[in-house]
Amino acid sequence: MRKMLVALSVASTIVGGTFAYAQTATTATREVYIKAQPTDVLSSNLIGLNVHNTAKDNVGEIKDLVVSNGALSGIILSVGGFLGIGERYVVVTPAAVKVVYSENDKKWSATMDTTKDALKAAPEFKYEGRWSR
Repeated sequence: MRKMLVALSVASTIVGGTFAYAQTATTATREVYIKAQPTDVLSSNLIGLNVHNTAKDNVGEIKDLVVSNGALSGIILSVGGFLGIGERYVVVTPAAVKVVYSENDKKWSATMDTTKDALKAAPEFKYEGRWSR
């Protein structure tokens, strides 16, 4: 009986050791580094960029970006107000803002098919709680 218990103990140690080794040996590798493409936009090119509508009216300014699960999910615009007084913030979908770079002018521009009134009526975003500045 004692030989059987010792044999069972040794066998379970060997099997357990093999099992533990198999678990640690199956680590997956993932890419950490990427190459920025010529068509990519840096956040520093967006923050502070004025947004114009199709009638060439200045309707807001890009103040911040919302990142959700590693992807851009919103653009925070400052709308209304004058010289920072009375301004409010709204979040729009990235698809609503068209950002282009002019090679000739060496400048970025942003356009959005909207009006000042539509942005003033949009739900307000507030920098509070976890988003406090």
